[in-house]
Amino acid sequence: MPELQRLRADHAPAVLAFESANRAYFAASIPDRGDAYFDQFTDRYHALLAEQEAGICAFHVLVAEDGSVLGRFNLVDIEHGTAELGYRVAQHVAGRGVATATVRKLCRLAAARHELHTIRAATARENAASQRVLTKAGFVPVGPADPADLGGKPGTWYQRDI
Repeated sequence: MPELQRLRADHAPAVLAFESANRAYFAASIPDRGDAYFDQFTDRYHALLAEQEAGICAFHVLVAEDGSVLGRFNLVDIEHGTAELGYRVAQHVAGRGVATATVRKLCRLAAARHELHTIRAATARENAASQRVLTKAGFVPVGPADPADLGGKPGTWYQRDI
């Protein structure tokens, strides 16, 4: 059974493999990270761990029994009891309820570990799968998202009060 784990240094190879294997799949619905992300992965990964250590963000990976990463689930800009949610799941598990179940779990963890009371997430209007995940996980639309935050695409902010 997959396990949601807080991001650690030893996850780096599995995270890189996940991002590389799913790059084209992700780019179909969200802006591509670009070659620089992969070229500078180690430095960027260490920066994420430093942000997590500082309490600014909380990064999680959904790890399969074989140690591979099935998804990433992140709480960023943690401040005053609120945070923004970002997530992505591997193509081979998409559409199976993995994202919804893990977002629900992360919301429970966010309240217990980080004392969050509000989580927000933005999604492009054309990303129906992400909208379904958020709605099924208890989020409601609260207003338009700035296209600059979504790779130039119009979108909607969703929010869940926990």
